[in-house]
Amino acid sequence: MTARPEDPAAETAATQRLDRWLWFARFVKSRTLAAKLVASGKIRVNRERAQKASRLVRAGDVLTFPLGSHIRVIKILAPGTRRGPASEAQRLYEDLSPPAPAAPKPEAGERDKGAGRPTKADRRQIDRLKSTE
Repeated sequence: MTARPEDPAAETAATQRLDRWLWFARFVKSRTLAAKLVASGKIRVNRERAQKASRLVRAGDVLTFPLGSHIRVIKILAPGTRRGPASEAQRLYEDLSPPAPAAPKPEAGERDKGAGRPTKADRRQIDRLKSTE
């Protein structure tokens, strides 16, 4: 005799379709876009490439996928129950991604000598040279 789970709904509640979870966690705007992202073969679940949007995920799984200009590494903490506000969606996962490199900010008003238009100080020096001649 095989052991049967006491509540079959509890087992299915612990897992969720990958496209649905991505939508609940607000990584994509629609389930259609989530399904396209999965079908493109760019999402990995626990280092294995996910081919179908119907792939089941559960708490503890690690997702790796490109989003925007960097790679996201996400650990699933819980299955979603609805697509709620962003604060609710952030409780569904832990972000393991390395921080994005900060772009260097140019200093205001600084530029290489001789590059571009002259500054006011440069213009005044030029005017002084022209007026003495």
